[in-house]
Amino acid sequence: MWRSIYSHPKPQTPGLPSHSFHTMSDLSERISAALSLYEGNDDLGALFDTVRTLAKGAEVDALIEAVEPFRDRAEVVIPVYEHVIIQRARDAKALVTLANAYWITGRGPDVVGDLAVRAKAADPDNRAAWHLWALAESNVRGRVERWQQVSARFPDDQLARAALADNAAGLAGAEHDPLALELAITTYEGLWEESPTPTQRRALEQTLETLRGWKL
Repeated sequence: MWRSIYSHPKPQTPGLPSHSFHTMSDLSERISAALSLYEGNDDLGALFDTVRTLAKGAEVDALIEAVEPFRDRAEVVIPVYEHVIIQRARDAKALVTLANAYWITGRGPDVVGDLAVRAKAADPDNRAAWHLWALAESNVRGRVERWQQVSARFPDDQLARAALADNAAGLAGAEHDPLALELAITTYEGLWEESPTPTQRRALEQTLETLRGWKL
């Protein structure tokens, strides 16, 4: 499905002329129409071309509002937010939105990491930017170090601490690293103490039992 989205010619999509838009609903309807065409012909390049054309004819705030109903459709989010971040290079939320869409479509850690770094610089308190920055590190040891930084900056972020524990356990197993194992156990123990339900506590207890039995 994700084929040749950059070298595709730019045909005029029937019923979707290029011009400025006066209402957000008009723009949203045209995006919906373009998406319906794509679902019928599976032509991702044509969809990208159409949405890019629509984005260029729209005011940025109206564009962001119009695309909100399609926030789970990366094939719409990507061309829209590629345009948005050109207009608003330091909009951390927009950078994170595009980085996340790239991530879930497998665009690669380098481009995702670059966008995450830009988002962190624009808004150092944007937690999602920090999460993407950590996820984008391809080396497991480097990823553990990044999740440590995220957990230190947001100590109440259980998702970051769970990612830290998981990656530390992976590092311990892959490289027979006792310090990484200790970090994983300590982090899981902290999560166990904060677990709100018996089911979560039992799952963490099983994980801890396994890790405590490792001989590195």
